[in-house]
Amino acid sequence: MIKQMLDGHNSARKAVGVPPLKWDTKLATYARVYSNQRRKDCKLVHSPGYGFGETLFWGQGKRWTAKDAVIAWVAEKKWYHHDTNSCSGKQCGHYTQIVWRNTERVGCAKIICDTGDSYIACEYHPPGNYIGEKPY
Repeated sequence: MIKQMLDGHNSARKAVGVPPLKWDTKLATYARVYSNQRRKDCKLVHSPGYGFGETLFWGQGKRWTAKDAVIAWVAEKKWYHHDTNSCSGKQCGHYTQIVWRNTERVGCAKIICDTGDSYIACEYHPPGNYIGEKPY
């Protein structure tokens, strides 16, 4: 999972000219602890964060991988408009967090919820998505 997450994140970052992320086991632990709190309902509710950025993914069934989550998040690029630093249509905050120029580390976790569905969380430090600032 670590390689899939880093490869997907860093490919998107390379495409916009920002430095690659490094894996952080403490962030991965936080992602795992928080994901386990969502095990019963599998809801896409953000954690308190403690100064981290966060992306969440839910997929019906157990088949979803880390690669699937990153593909879904990076696909939001089509709704992000760099010139106006805005999003059209659906959300693009997962994408902008992934490519946030000042973010240096990421840690992620995947669990299977009691419903049998997949839940994937990634934590980022330093966080991104500051209002009025462009990600890159």
